[in-house]
Amino acid sequence: MSNPQDFYTNELARHQLDGQVAKKQITQLSLVRLFVFLATVAGIYFAYPKGSLCFAIGIVGIALYLFLIKKHVQLKAKRDLALALATINEEELEIGKGNFHHREQGAAFQNPQHYFSLDIDLFGRGSLFQYINRTEIQEGAKALANALTANDITNIEKRQEGIKELAAMPKWRQLFAGTARLVKAETSAIEILDWLKSYQAFIPKSMKWVPTIFSVLSLVVLLLYGFDFIPELGILAWFLLGLAITGRFTKKTNELSNHIDQVKDTFRQYASLLQQIETQEFSTPLLKEKQELIKSNGKEASLIFKEFSKLIDTFDSRKNILSAVVSNGFMLFDIKQTYKVEEWIAQYKGKLNDWFEVISFFDAYNSLGTYVFNKPHYIFPNIQNTQTTIDTKSLGHPLLKEEKRVDNNLHIDNQEFFIVTGANMAGKSTFLRTVGLHIVMANVGLPICASESRYTPVKLITSMRTVDSLTDDSSYFFAELTRLKFIIDEIKKEPYFIILDEILKGTNSTDKAIGSKKFVEKLVASNATGIIATHDLSLCEIEKELEQVKNYYFDAEIINDELHFDYTFKDGICKNMNASFLLKKMEIV
Repeated sequence: MSNPQDFYTNELARHQLDGQVAKKQITQLSLVRLFVFLATVAGIYFAYPKGSLCFAIGIVGIALYLFLIKKHVQLKAKRDLALALATINEEELEIGKGNFHHREQGAAFQNPQHYFSLDIDLFGRGSLFQYINRTEIQEGAKALANALTANDITNIEKRQEGIKELAAMPKWRQLFAGTARLVKAETSAIEILDWLKSYQAFIPKSMKWVPTIFSVLSLVVLLLYGFDFIPELGILAWFLLGLAITGRFTKKTNELSNHIDQVKDTFRQYASLLQQIETQEFSTPLLKEKQELIKSNGKEASLIFKEFSKLIDTFDSRKNILSAVVSNGFMLFDIKQTYKVEEWIAQYKGKLNDWFEVISFFDAYNSLGTYVFNKPHYIFPNIQNTQTTIDTKSLGHPLLKEEKRVDNNLHIDNQEFFIVTGANMAGKSTFLRTVGLHIVMANVGLPICASESRYTPVKLITSMRTVDSLTDDSSYFFAELTRLKFIIDEIKKEPYFIILDEILKGTNSTDKAIGSKKFVEKLVASNATGIIATHDLSLCEIEKELEQVKNYYFDAEIINDELHFDYTFKDGICKNMNASFLLKKMEIV
């Protein structure tokens, strides 16, 4: 469908109707269950004292009642999924209107020491992460953040193909997200893996068949008691022996039970997500490779997860004290179930990391696929390996509203360095972030807000929002110097696209002019590629000395005592500054 909003509107209506139908069916089924219960009671009452007939009516009534309970559970799951899918489409319609600033900002992923994550609105309010994030699990959000910050310039076209395939599967993506929403897991995959990695089995291998043998002997003892071959004290002694054997492991069994209780929702959620991945047919190499990782000797990972979920559910029955005492006294229940759990852990804990990683990958890439689906007019960069680093037409910031956005052309070759001047609020910083997002999104495999883009992959490094630190006793100027030193050290190792915004702000103007000039000269001598924005017009003189340097600007005009900006990227040096005008206009001076 060419218009995403039409798709979301239609899906919203469809899932709301499904939810209403399921709700109506649940109400009808509840009435049927009540009728079956009353009919069974009445049948037994009128059939009394015919014991065989009462028994038959009771069996049929109970069987029918249990069947209706199962149908009730299925209908409730259907209704809950429909409601979750309806909510997802409601959210998409709101995001399409620009209402997304209440969503998760990804602030935990901001890192001032990272190559660019603090500078280009990748995380935080109004950020790219906040706009595109559709993840439903903790590890999925982390995987999405890792993808955005990876600075990985390999296999870009492979990622593009995988994201395009997911973009063309909106119903599957929503089903995956809706399924994840049905179970809210409190324990993260990392916590589970850490626990399993350090887990030490405490039931000896020699105990494997002991519970089975003991249960058989318990049945023999009960039969002997029933035929008066042994007294009640014999039954009691045998029962106490069973409790004594299980009692040796009670403390550790309780600890295991507590851990299992914490992870059971995660396993239930991940089992359903694995099933969604296993049953879908993918065609692109990236998605097929990920799908292959969840196969274990021909057995589906979702079934393996479900096995563990069943073990957990059975293990939970020990919480009923009466049931636990009886089952441990006669069947060594705790030992039997603990052995099964430990056997599962030993067999599969080595594969869990792969399975969790695959689920996190699809959860993250669902967000990327949704972004592509929502932006059908954006274009995927043509990945090349030429002297030209970036050649784009009508490049715009992807988070700005189309009606307010001004797009610009950009052509920058390898080892060229642009100096961009301009008045305050003329658009320099926005342009720098636009270029930065082009590089980051292209490297991730996402489309670009442009009409055309040819791109030779390059890693990004920036210095735009330096942060001082009272904790580290670090001044702003020292923090800025540390960042610039970091850039110099990194470009010695491999090529980067460098974006700088008004460097050396923490010193006086003369010192700043001299220092900025020397730093740009250092970058150019290092064969660096990039852009620096500055108010210091003296820096533009470098163009006369170094052929790799070119001057560009953003202009501002004062017309009828009002400031006007065209936000257009122009060749040359800015002549119009507006600080004094703004001070007077706002009656500050």
